[in-house]
Amino acid sequence: MRINHNLSALNAWRQISLTNSNMSKTLEKLSSGLRINRAADDAAGLAISEKMRGQIKGLDMARKNAQDAISLIQTAEGALNEVHSILQRMRELAVQAASDTNTDVDRENIQAEIEQLRQEIDRIARSTEFNTKKLLNGNLESFRANPEANIVNGGIIDLTINTLNQNAKEGTYLVEVGQFRGSPTSALDVRITLVTTSSVYSTIVTSFAQGYVLVGGVTLRWDSTVLSISNYNGLPSGEVIDAAVARIEGKYTGSDYLVFQIGANEGANMIGGIDAVDSKNLGLNTSLIDVTSQDGAERVISLIDAAIDKVSGIRSKLGAMQNRLEHTIANLGVSSENLTSSESRIRDADMAKQMMFFTKQQILIQSGMAMLAQANTLPQNILQLLRG
Repeated sequence: MRINHNLSALNAWRQISLTNSNMSKTLEKLSSGLRINRAADDAAGLAISEKMRGQIKGLDMARKNAQDAISLIQTAEGALNEVHSILQRMRELAVQAASDTNTDVDRENIQAEIEQLRQEIDRIARSTEFNTKKLLNGNLESFRANPEANIVNGGIIDLTINTLNQNAKEGTYLVEVGQFRGSPTSALDVRITLVTTSSVYSTIVTSFAQGYVLVGGVTLRWDSTVLSISNYNGLPSGEVIDAAVARIEGKYTGSDYLVFQIGANEGANMIGGIDAVDSKNLGLNTSLIDVTSQDGAERVISLIDAAIDKVSGIRSKLGAMQNRLEHTIANLGVSSENLTSSESRIRDADMAKQMMFFTKQQILIQSGMAMLAQANTLPQNILQLLRG
């Protein structure tokens, strides 16, 4: 028996402190509803949970993006529906004008109405927009170019070599491409032609080494072109020989089109475009739409039929995009729900289990306090012994 140190009381006090700490953690979980409130609760679980939260929020926003995309498509499709109606009316008028039962004055009146309808198509193409983004004026038109080479502003690099067995060194050249109709440089087609020529001096071997150019952040490479010439008389021959021509062609898709982010990760997008539907792009130029004669009216019927087919194709493409987006929305909802369930199992607290722990801690505290009181009475027994 000891007086200076009451080990039993110290042990009881330590157990009460530990129980109090555990009760505080349990109360925090019960009040927040979360099993993991800080990294110390479950470091690995917290890391996994945060990744899942990022995916869930991304999926929810992607779903909203898809819904907004459907709204955009519906806006464009509604305008195209009106264009279809106008074209049908124009065709009806052209068929009427094709009949010789009409006088010249009648055809002129019909022509006036057709012209007004044509202008309305142009107005619709100019003014249809979604969130200030023009939809039918060609700004969102799918563009893919692979034209023949046309030099507007070119440059020539001269390389003269008078040394035996000399090769042109590898090099890097930066080619800057100007703007074209407001498109970014990465949307332009670039073609570079490399030509090597040489004048023969003696026994020489010339070659244009492999190299590359940087065009708008895109690296284009070419293989070397080799020319070997032997002239053993030791005198310049004066001949000029053209080496093989290496061509580098780049084909890029313009960036001014519709990109819908329909996934939670990079690259999970849907790309599309809407062709222009103004009268020019529909083949309904003013000079062509002339029903003031019977032959002209017949031609206009064919032109309008082609325009109707083009608008039908655009609407069909938009309808396919909308159907795809609707399936995307459904899939995103299921994915978000499943991830939320998984994240909940990791991070959320089991309230029944935590309440069980809380009750246990309460009982332990009460018993600990009782035992601490008993431990504090032990030194009094020593006094009894000393009095004995």
